[in-house]
Amino acid sequence: MIVVLNKDELRIIKEQDVVPYRNRVKEHAVKIGMGLVNQTKLITAASELVRNMLKYGGGGIAIIETVSKGRENGIRLIFSDKGPGIKDISLAMKDGYTTGRSLGLGLPGTKRLVSEFNLESEEGKGTTVTVIKWKNG
Repeated sequence: MIVVLNKDELRIIKEQDVVPYRNRVKEHAVKIGMGLVNQTKLITAASELVRNMLKYGGGGIAIIETVSKGRENGIRLIFSDKGPGIKDISLAMKDGYTTGRSLGLGLPGTKRLVSEFNLESEEGKGTTVTVIKWKNG
């Protein structure tokens, strides 16, 4: 069972919101003693997901939670938007697939950087991506 120890909620509505958000993620990671390599993976994943939320979902809510499961501590990030949703999630999770003008590494690349990854989307209603990076994983 995952227990939430601390929670931050930020509205992401413009590009200028990205850096302060990344800084908050780093603060949470440092506070639990996460190593530099895992911090970098978490912040890279957070950057990708927050930019996706801006680009495809028109912005939304980004939640940062310090969580624990037994003796393991970690950071859970939740990105929720009211955008158009993702038409084909399995296609969106394939390397090289993009609906924008990018390399198409965003979602599958992000999944590889974190310990746990969950994506829920409904066309016309929005998308929620939840990731967890455990301190030692």
